[in-house]
Amino acid sequence: MPRAEVAEAYDSRADEYVEKLGSLHQMADRDRATIEQWRDSTAGRLLDAGCGPGHWTDVLSERGRRDVLGIDRSTRFLESARDRFPGNRFIAGDLSALPVASRSQDGILAWYSIIHTPPTDLPQILEEFARTLAPGGSLLLGFFAGDPGVAFEHAVTTAYYWSAEALTDLLHPHGFTVEHAETRTDPGARRTHGGLRARRTAALGR
Repeated sequence: MPRAEVAEAYDSRADEYVEKLGSLHQMADRDRATIEQWRDSTAGRLLDAGCGPGHWTDVLSERGRRDVLGIDRSTRFLESARDRFPGNRFIAGDLSALPVASRSQDGILAWYSIIHTPPTDLPQILEEFARTLAPGGSLLLGFFAGDPGVAFEHAVTTAYYWSAEALTDLLHPHGFTVEHAETRTDPGARRTHGGLRARRTAALGR
């Protein structure tokens, strides 16, 4: 599904999504711990790529962090984020053409924001992450773990499974070195969570 249609699908169900999944108390404790640990170990500018209704952007801005930016294509999500987290910056943008300068970010959080990207389009987004990250910058991904590239019916629109191994293979040509990967299935969860942390090397000179 084209990215514009994904944004429209989320716009149509934004109120429902924010009510059910738009607050920290609805998130898994281990997800919050992972993101907080990554935040505290990543100095400099942080980008929440595919920020949705903004709750993870707000977490990134805790402890006095000011160089934090949330980007999403859903107009309704951005409206909610700006209303609920007025101390943070949120702008409209597409993951395949992020509206930030090259090498300007020290960390990118993409927490379940690539799940609707067709497998053929994912390399373009990873290349864009590589462009915007400074050498040595960190990328933290969250995804549904399973057979890589296999589509499934998500509550909003079609989504795709990935594996850490497949993502590692896709990240490597863009100058990323995977530092940590994990999977887990939380009690009551229908699907397995996957997480991956990678570092942008300077080897490709981008």
